[in-house]
Amino acid sequence: MSQNDQPIKPWGGRFSEATDAFVERFTASIGFDYRLYHHDINGSIAHATMLAKVGVLSEAERDQIIAGLEEIRAEIVAGKFTWSVSLEDVHMNIEALLTQRIGITGKKLHTGRSRNDQVATDIRLYMRDEIDAIAKELTRLQQGMLQLADANTDTIMPGFTHLQTAQPVTFGHHILAWFEMLQRDYGRLLDCRKRMNYLPLGAAALAGTTYPIDRAYTAQLLGFEAPTENSLDSVSDRDFAIEFCAFASILLTHMSRMSEELVLWTSSQFKFIDLPDRFCTGSSIMPQKKNPDVPELVRGKTGRVNGHLIALLTLMKSQPLAYNKDNQEDKEPVFDAIDTVKDCLRAFADMVPAILPRKAEMYEAAKRGFSTATDLADYLVRKGVPFRDAHEIVGKSVAYGVQTNKDLSEMSLEELQQFSSVIEANVFEVLTLEGSVAARNHIGGTAPAQVKAAVERAKSSLGNRTTV
Repeated sequence: MSQNDQPIKPWGGRFSEATDAFVERFTASIGFDYRLYHHDINGSIAHATMLAKVGVLSEAERDQIIAGLEEIRAEIVAGKFTWSVSLEDVHMNIEALLTQRIGITGKKLHTGRSRNDQVATDIRLYMRDEIDAIAKELTRLQQGMLQLADANTDTIMPGFTHLQTAQPVTFGHHILAWFEMLQRDYGRLLDCRKRMNYLPLGAAALAGTTYPIDRAYTAQLLGFEAPTENSLDSVSDRDFAIEFCAFASILLTHMSRMSEELVLWTSSQFKFIDLPDRFCTGSSIMPQKKNPDVPELVRGKTGRVNGHLIALLTLMKSQPLAYNKDNQEDKEPVFDAIDTVKDCLRAFADMVPAILPRKAEMYEAAKRGFSTATDLADYLVRKGVPFRDAHEIVGKSVAYGVQTNKDLSEMSLEELQQFSSVIEANVFEVLTLEGSVAARNHIGGTAPAQVKAAVERAKSSLGNRTTV
């Protein structure tokens, strides 16, 4: 009998007729949960090891089970394992072949557990590894941002509100704003991992087991913080999946905002940056086009990940305790969210350090739109003018500039003094772009020295990260 020709399902004793072929395919999850095989085998090895420790299995049976599982793992890795829809899922496929290989001892592996707590364990083990991989890629992206920011601590560009020129900033300062978004995302990711890292195995179907299992020992073997406290919650909880997708949605929202700016900055209307050709594509009809497809696609994938979060929230919103078949629907959203996040992070981690700022174009753009108007108002306040009066004075100065097509820094002293007699020759020190950014010399400010210091603090924070 081959592994694909099992006449009786592991749960088939209670049933008097075979499962309908369509229902069998409809209810099977092997089409997507096969990717849990590595973690399913690890969980089974830990379970067998624990059963031997408490005397439910002999040491010889434990060793036979472990050897059989490792042989199956090697076959899966080598692409020699054939998955069977009739065996429904990754768990039953592996267990059925194990039993076929080692006989009655294989049937003892499932003692004291259910597929309910088994899958809850597998998905946590899988997600924990994926979170660790995502954390590393997120760190790599942040390192690339710091590299770009460090090289542009004094590269002046316009800062925007309402997408209108507001005040001058530096390109390095702007990139550090992206970095801060990702800092919060990194913290959310580790929080998710911490709350997820508790072992549900031992909860069995929903009420625990009568066997003398040692859940703390199994938790130790699998690297969990501790066993979960309540068997009902253990098998039905999917908060960890929801929380991961919430992290992914916020991360992709941040990356979408970054993408929008990259798309704008590469346009001929802005011309703030160039992206290397390897991150762009062309047009099938317009030979001059260079399209920023990587940031556009990341921006587009945000909706996909947001959809997964809503799908999981909806999945859980009306479920009574404990496990329900609905929960099979948790995996595809989580798997796709993980894949999407990893791909987007990889694309950005490769691309961001390669961004080429067009410094002259940024500088010229910062000179447009009266970006030092607030500096002039602050100057007047330091001269004793109430801020509201200073605001009005500068507003009239800007209106004059619009009429004469002159920036504030291009007006003569006499022109400026027609709006306030307290203005003196030293006003031009604050009306230059360099003077404007340098004046904000505080933590979090735009002064190049502060941006440089912020980069160094950020580098230190990344250097202090420990492997999760």
